[in-house]
Amino acid sequence: MNASLMSLEICVLALGMVLLLADFWMPAERKKFLAYVAITALSGLFLLSCGDKGLSGSFGTAFHGAFVEDGLALFFKRLFLAAAILVLFMSAEFSDRVAAGVAEYYSLMVFALSGMLFAASANDLAMLFVSIELITVTFYVLTSFQRNRLVSLEAGVKYLIFGASSSAFLVFGIALVWGTTGRINFDQLAAVAGQFASNKLFLTGVLFVLVGIGFKIAAFPFQMWTPDVYQGAPTPTTAFLAVGSKAAGFVLLLRVLFTALPAVTKHWADVLIVVSAINILYGNLCALPQQNLKRLLGYSSIAHAGYLLLGVAALSVSGQAALLYYLAGYLFTVVAAFIVIALAMRHLENEDISALAGLHQRSPMLAATLALAMVSLAGIPPLAGFFGKFLLLTAVLQQGATNPGYYCLAFTALVGIVISLYYYFGVIRAIYWSKDAPDLSPISLSGAAKFSMAVCIAGMFWIGLFPSELLNLATAAASALK
Repeated sequence: MNASLMSLEICVLALGMVLLLADFWMPAERKKFLAYVAITALSGLFLLSCGDKGLSGSFGTAFHGAFVEDGLALFFKRLFLAAAILVLFMSAEFSDRVAAGVAEYYSLMVFALSGMLFAASANDLAMLFVSIELITVTFYVLTSFQRNRLVSLEAGVKYLIFGASSSAFLVFGIALVWGTTGRINFDQLAAVAGQFASNKLFLTGVLFVLVGIGFKIAAFPFQMWTPDVYQGAPTPTTAFLAVGSKAAGFVLLLRVLFTALPAVTKHWADVLIVVSAINILYGNLCALPQQNLKRLLGYSSIAHAGYLLLGVAALSVSGQAALLYYLAGYLFTVVAAFIVIALAMRHLENEDISALAGLHQRSPMLAATLALAMVSLAGIPPLAGFFGKFLLLTAVLQQGATNPGYYCLAFTALVGIVISLYYYFGVIRAIYWSKDAPDLSPISLSGAAKFSMAVCIAGMFWIGLFPSELLNLATAAASALK
């Protein structure tokens, strides 16, 4: 047992406990600054993880193969750390809207991060279940943390109900897989899965496991919770859900499909094609009439789950690498959008798009950041979203010779991109050209807010203009799934 491989997770859990305990003796007016303590600590861990083999300094397995440290795990752990740092910047700016327990809010963010880190290294079904529950249970609380807002409590209850249902499917699926194969370790499952490829109980178990993961990535038909929870949850919580929780779901999906069950996955290409296409169309079409910006981004998240599933459906290393690349760009883009929502709509109960009118006069930096985020989400060059979509479509088209369904999927993705232009540019239109501004008072920005937005803008441009370095990292990480 090589417990040193878990040094990053142990450090993050320790940080969460320190933040929780600091709540007892720190004066109320200074608790906001605990966010900067967490940011500093996580930034140090991020820098240490940037070595060739991360914080532990080696690759391998621990706890009888249940925990694996490899290139894929390291890629996602860096992604999760970056997301947590940016979301904590946002949380510090948002702290005045949290009536009580702001230190608890920060610690729960860190505990959710620890679950994501464990998910990146999950190599058996038990670790998969524990990591998903650690993420989900913390988000139950984070979603309803603004107890003085009915919409936040409603979002928490909805997330709890859907999350508990998905957990029931997941644990029942694990039981069926264990009962039929006697295996839960992914490497051991891969060795015997081919023998059970026609066993209905085994396939039912696999399907139930995928239902549990599908809830995390907001994949159709398990996406019902997304718009309501995105709208009602505190804005930093929504941002972490949109980026961290979704990425955790995708790393688990990749592990299950390509590490544990490659013999089964190769026969499910048509299913993956259909699910990806439905997500793209459903998310984009439902986003069209939305007036609430967070709800619009909720439906957009469903559509982007469909784009990310293009990389899964391609059943190739190039598709998996494109998925990882896209997630990195999605991180900076979505966090940038939610930072603007947290700052520009700080005192509004309804984050309607109409409230963005005159934003370019109130704060040019907020206006530019949100406009660039919308352009990147739409897939317009030279920002990160364009090259990510290009790589995913290329991976799908490369498989068209083996299955014409891939051509239909690529066409559906292009239709979805065209549809999305309408509502993304509707946001930009409201920022710069709407004449019904309810308020034109200037918005003051702290240095931390400006810094976090600058990082997001730089990330969007760097990933879009200089893709080779990140793509090489993504390809190397994806090769761990072979």
